[in-house]
Amino acid sequence: MKNSSGIFNYRHNREGQVYHLYSHDIAGLLGCSIRTADNYIQSLPFSVNDTTAGTETELQAAVIGEKDAVDLPVSIENSNYYANIMRRTASGDSPKRLMADLDCFLNINPELVWENSYVRFPRSTLSPFADAMFRRDLRANKDVKMSELRTDAHRFVINHRGEEFLRIPVSYLLKVALADAISHKPSIPHVIQRTGYELTRNFTNDNTSPETHSFHVVRGNLRDGIGKAIAKDVSRRFLLSQLLVMYANKKFLLARYGQQATLYFSPRPPLRQKKLNACISDAFYRDLFMSPCLSGWNDGEAKHNYMHLCHEVLSRSHLNAVVKLRDAGILLSNLAILPRTSSPSLANNGIHLSLGSRKLSGLLQDRGSGFTAHHEKFLGDLVVKIVEHFLPLFVGTYSAAPCRFDFGEFHPETVLGFLPHELDYTHLRMLWRRWKKKTKMKLFNQPLTPSGVPWLDRMIARSFGLKGDIIPDFRLIDYLVCLMSTYSSPALNGGLGNSISLKKDLSDLGIFHTKMSLYLLYKLREYNAMGFSGFEGRHYSLFEGFDKDVGHAGGLQNLITALAFKYILEGEVTHSHIPDDPFIESERRQIIFGAAVGIPTFYVRRHTSNLFLKRIVSATSKVRNSRRYPGYMRIEISEYRKALLDILAKDAAALIEMFCIENTMKDLRERIYDFDGYSVSSRLIRGILNDKRKNSPLDMDSDEFNSTAESYYRGSLKRRHISEALSSLKEDLKIIDRNIPNTNNDLSKVLRFVVHDAGAAQALEVLNDDVIEERASLEGVIKLIYLILVVEYVDQAAAKREEVTDGPAPIHRAGNA
Repeated sequence: MKNSSGIFNYRHNREGQVYHLYSHDIAGLLGCSIRTADNYIQSLPFSVNDTTAGTETELQAAVIGEKDAVDLPVSIENSNYYANIMRRTASGDSPKRLMADLDCFLNINPELVWENSYVRFPRSTLSPFADAMFRRDLRANKDVKMSELRTDAHRFVINHRGEEFLRIPVSYLLKVALADAISHKPSIPHVIQRTGYELTRNFTNDNTSPETHSFHVVRGNLRDGIGKAIAKDVSRRFLLSQLLVMYANKKFLLARYGQQATLYFSPRPPLRQKKLNACISDAFYRDLFMSPCLSGWNDGEAKHNYMHLCHEVLSRSHLNAVVKLRDAGILLSNLAILPRTSSPSLANNGIHLSLGSRKLSGLLQDRGSGFTAHHEKFLGDLVVKIVEHFLPLFVGTYSAAPCRFDFGEFHPETVLGFLPHELDYTHLRMLWRRWKKKTKMKLFNQPLTPSGVPWLDRMIARSFGLKGDIIPDFRLIDYLVCLMSTYSSPALNGGLGNSISLKKDLSDLGIFHTKMSLYLLYKLREYNAMGFSGFEGRHYSLFEGFDKDVGHAGGLQNLITALAFKYILEGEVTHSHIPDDPFIESERRQIIFGAAVGIPTFYVRRHTSNLFLKRIVSATSKVRNSRRYPGYMRIEISEYRKALLDILAKDAAALIEMFCIENTMKDLRERIYDFDGYSVSSRLIRGILNDKRKNSPLDMDSDEFNSTAESYYRGSLKRRHISEALSSLKEDLKIIDRNIPNTNNDLSKVLRFVVHDAGAAQALEVLNDDVIEERASLEGVIKLIYLILVVEYVDQAAAKREEVTDGPAPIHRAGNA
């Protein structure tokens, strides 16, 4: 696949000046020429000593309690919106069903779970330090001491029976709890106070869900690779978040006032929130659920307004997708289930995994290096295009978001989500036809479409055994995870500013907005914008485990990114091999979405101009010419994954050896060759079914399966995640028990303050079961919070020592929505 000229054709500016960049010239700038570097593989960007990593996790928050005690139902019942709907219903101006649905949401809630509700508690329970932090976060500009308050500051302080209460989202509760825990008494050691204060910055909340980002930039080592470090980072933040919620429930007297906050991994918008969204206005939905952005931004109110914009744009975009379905020939009449003017898609939760290159960041920081933002963008876009071909290895395999649909719900305008904005019409029609075939929606061998009348569709489904479908990862369908280029504005052609042009085009089409960050499955993080040069993987949904899934996925992402640079710097893949054409872009991305839906096949033009995809297909077994689509090849996704595995084993052999990730490759092979046994989607489905003692998802209707999934994530899976995180922490504490008493007297004093004369690992062992079952005492929770802060202090100190030896690591910042 070598370009005979060895030339990257790169059109840089509007005047049409053409830059010819030779692969060996770029390799020379990077100091990793295959002809001159002594250790060529080790000199590549994202090699074993070059890669840094950071993650951003989105969790699902909920408050458990009776309707009269929890903020969400109380806020709805006390709202002008609710009063107006009551009046309009009584006068006949609004349908009675609207009021009935709203009352159903408020009054029928057997599990008493109110997702994304705020909490209310007495302000007097805060320590002076935590209260001071809250007062600062209410400023319109946090950098100015005498700044006036935000215009919405009154929303977060209320009067309850003559006492001042705080009213805040759970996402902000985490930060307040951490500030309180490190300051609730004066004798707390400075190491704990300082480390805890620094970590308060890592608890942000620009989206509906609580978000945390890495406490420090992590690096791998020759023994464990980067994956182990990433998994430990994610598990530690998850555990600290759990402990902070437990702390808040007790210290802030939430239980006394009928509330129990809870936090867990859950990839999709809660069912009840979606039902509420269907019976209230878009403005009221935003008022209830859009994050106030109290933490993480100097001007939180401006960020809050930005999130309003995101919701408005995505809601409008979802409506416009229906029009595109008609234009694509999928909707054959004007009869359609119109989406609401309010989309809950921003409530989807995932993990963003960013990898940074010390080499690239250092060269871009050094203005005399000759390596500029032009090179970064040119190489970065090509890396993204290469990596997208490998993303089917991850979807459903390492992360998933299983979702069940009944026959009556199987309307294209409902289940195809944002795909009309992400795929070319040809691939969209192909995917929809294959998806319908998978569901076996036929009657007397004729395709059958639900009528849209619920009682009639239920009767038809029961009468003819039409069970609908279960799909592996609906988050990738239900959220706008990437945007297709336009013919005039390609997103990944290597030109600086190309995303600005594309956003302008998409804004004109009513799909996106120029103020929003461009959505991509694998995204270049540019040095000038982020402070580091690297890539962010945004294709991850829910992981079942940390080491087993997060760790292996992180190592695999690092391997593929390094391999992409190897291809480019050796001149094997250029932009001309993967043309910047919306159809070609859609051709490779259809495989990702097909894997998310769980269809077995996809189609590629026999003479596709995507030479890189053509090479992968040529290595794929069981490929045949399509009888239905002349000029196309029919390819099985399972065989395509096997071909990718073989290509990695061959082309990345030296990298695999360098990264010491032979176990990851073995694990990947098991997941691909026995998808039903080892993939995350299959394991999650088994866990969900075990909670109901069912044999198949199709033995349950969609409401039962999807609500059981939420209960499983909130219960059994959360306990498993806590248990694994505690085990990881115990490993760290054993190391501290062995080393700290002999090397650091100051830290020994801190440990004695926390655990007295017991060992740190022993103290954890005593509390282990109580933490998993969330019955630990306040004193026990505080002890574990302090131990995590000690471990984090030790790790950060070690990272700083590495910086002295190797130079500073790039700073990874959380990505935008």
